[in-house]
Formats: sequence, structure tokens, C-alpha cells
Amino acid sequence: MDQNPKTLKRRNFVARAVIEIGFIVFLFYANLLMGEYTATNNTATKTLLDGLRDIYTYKNFGIAIICSIIGYVVVEYLRKKS
Repeated sequence: MDQNPKTLKRRNFVARAVIEIGFIVFLFYANLLMGEYTATNNTATKTLLDGLRDIYTYKNFGIAIICSIIGYVVVEYLRKKS
């Protein structure tokens, strides 16, 4: 395995970016799922599976990825600035 410091630094950077972007996507979907039940106020008839079907769409996934990348870039900029 290559132990070049540049390679390790790049690998750590990519791993941290994937983890942070994944966490932002998780928060996005958690927020959508919570909103699915507070907007309808119909938790007696709507199951968790129904809520998941409503929020997991290609449009929502695209929005989540784009916004999480923007959020990651902004946070990295602020980290380097301070």
C-alpha cells in the first residue's frame, strides 16, 4: 500500500468530504420525513413506509446532493478562513 503523505492526505480529504456530505443528506431526508407527518397530521392512517415512499424521489435526491455539496464547500471555506 502506498504510504505517500500526499496520497494519505488526499484520501483523508475525500473520506471526510463523503462523510460530511452523507450526513447532510441524512439530515435533509430526516427533515423531509418529519415534515411529511407534521404537514398531514394524519399519522393514524399513514405508515412509515408510506412516508418513505413520498420522500424518496429522484428530485429530492438531486436537491439533497446539490445542497449538501454547496453546504460542504461553504463549511470548508469557513474552516479555512478562520
